[in-house]
Amino acid sequence: MKRIILCRPAGPRNVGAVLRAALNFGPAEVVIKGLGRPSLLVHPDFELMSHGGEDARSAIKVVETMEEALEGCHHAVAFTARARKKERRVNWRERAPELAPMGDDGEQRLALIFGSEESGLTREEAAVAQELAHLRTAPAHTSLNLAQAVTVVLHSLFTGDEVHQREPLPKRLDQRERTFLKERMTQVLAGEVAFTESAARDITGAIERMVTRAPLEPRDARAWHIILRSLGSQATPNEFGLKEQPRDARRRDALARNEERRGGEGD
Repeated sequence: MKRIILCRPAGPRNVGAVLRAALNFGPAEVVIKGLGRPSLLVHPDFELMSHGGEDARSAIKVVETMEEALEGCHHAVAFTARARKKERRVNWRERAPELAPMGDDGEQRLALIFGSEESGLTREEAAVAQELAHLRTAPAHTSLNLAQAVTVVLHSLFTGDEVHQREPLPKRLDQRERTFLKERMTQVLAGEVAFTESAARDITGAIERMVTRAPLEPRDARAWHIILRSLGSQATPNEFGLKEQPRDARRRDALARNEERRGGEGD
């Protein structure tokens, strides 16, 4: 589990955005150490930026000391853009993959400590962490907004195993459909459209490369068949030694897959 510790935050918009990032890239707890402004968590800007979190105020724990903020934590990383004497800061880009398993472990707590927008971390706040880290930036601007920094850190630890929506995989042409398209394109474009033998060879080579290698989908094949029909081709798979596919073949295949899934769920 990850725990975001905000030390003396001043901006309600920042705190609201941090809570939203914790909900987006969690699970993560949010703890505030030293609530300077009592009105911060009831401010309209906090409610605006934390949009999406039910009962946002109750999702944040407020404490007075770093000891309370770190209670139950197993490892703490403090983030600072300022180099400190005799204290080495690790590059978070390199360190994040090593700490990600702890952040996903339900039995351990990885504390991620951030200072205030105005002055960053105090020496005492940084001293309680096992290590200091920094987020590398361009030399023209060496620090990030508080909410931005938290979002970057949480996203770098987010595995993405459980996401809001998985992208559906596109359906690809099967070998029969790919072969039919290739042969029909060659017949029309190389055999009828090309004016010279060299042009026919170039077109044939281009068709071979495109149809063989490209991740074609059925909608791509349909578009090409429309073009080829408009050029006068009435060719069928039989002409190229390919079996005709029954009209209801796709429907029957889909039904068969559904039956297999239902059978597997009953095992």
